[in-house]
Amino acid sequence: METILLRVRDPQQDREAVQRAAVILRGGGLVAIPTETVYGLAANALDPAAAARIFQAKNRPPDNPLIVHIEALGDLPKIVRYVPHKAIDLAEAFWPGPLTMILPKREVIPDVVSAGLDTVAVRFPSHPVGAAIIRESGLPIAAPSANLAGSPSPTNARRCVEDLSGRVEAIVDGGPCQVGVESTVITLAEDTPRLLRPGFITLEQLCGVLGDVAVDNAVLSKLEEGVKPSSPGMKYKHYAPKARVVLLEGSAEEFVRFVNGQHGKNIWALAFGPEASGLKKPYLLMGETPEEQAQRLFECLRELDDRGAELVYARCPKKTGVGMAVFNRIARAAAFTIQKL
Repeated sequence: METILLRVRDPQQDREAVQRAAVILRGGGLVAIPTETVYGLAANALDPAAAARIFQAKNRPPDNPLIVHIEALGDLPKIVRYVPHKAIDLAEAFWPGPLTMILPKREVIPDVVSAGLDTVAVRFPSHPVGAAIIRESGLPIAAPSANLAGSPSPTNARRCVEDLSGRVEAIVDGGPCQVGVESTVITLAEDTPRLLRPGFITLEQLCGVLGDVAVDNAVLSKLEEGVKPSSPGMKYKHYAPKARVVLLEGSAEEFVRFVNGQHGKNIWALAFGPEASGLKKPYLLMGETPEEQAQRLFECLRELDDRGAELVYARCPKKTGVGMAVFNRIARAAAFTIQKL
């Protein structure tokens, strides 16, 4: 299959490309589109055959549910059985934006999209290009990250091309993603709201709107064996580069001392910033703030593969605020190989 590349920076000025992407989606095709979090591999969420092609293109396990993207709050009742007050409160606070809510689904959502669950994950993205394509298509759009399953999510079109060229009809280059990690996922299909995947919308912000929010055990540790994931990103190894990643928990000084004491070829470090000047091994900078680390993480993991890294030591981020999202992703990239210093 030939994959076309469509460049869209302004949905109004580049309207022809937006329309072309929408036509492909309405015809059952696959299009990688930008969102504010990461690039998503989009298909018609109401078409079982189109949604099934997402799994084929990504080599994605069929038990991993997809997130359905809408372009207006009024679309929500079309795909869920009911909209609780808590969902309205969250939507008013954070939509459009990087928040996904899990709610009981209507039958219009195929089982392939929900991975056989009776719930559906829904979000309303804020990226102007992605939103314009969804709006132009006139469809709810299923869109997991636009990468091969298990590898780091793409935050620019170049990485989509590397993974999906020849596998999908089109890739839309809408520039780099601003957030850099996938959306926060919260389930409202239970008595107590429960955080399933942390993201740029933090646990603290969710509690500010809802009060009590439980945190799923799989947020900060491995998903228990045999448990079916109720949200994308809950598999214990995910977002991983080819290199082996080890997460080091300790101070900046301890991190530098440990990394410098290692011997072998192609050893790299992922550093936050201030400690980098003391490192004697090659390194990439993730940034000093959790927001910078989130924005840079996946591209850093991809770049490590570009540079032939075989073993990577990464500093353990904070587990609060946006740092919880960074820890969640990098811990899965390391398959929860965490060493205390």
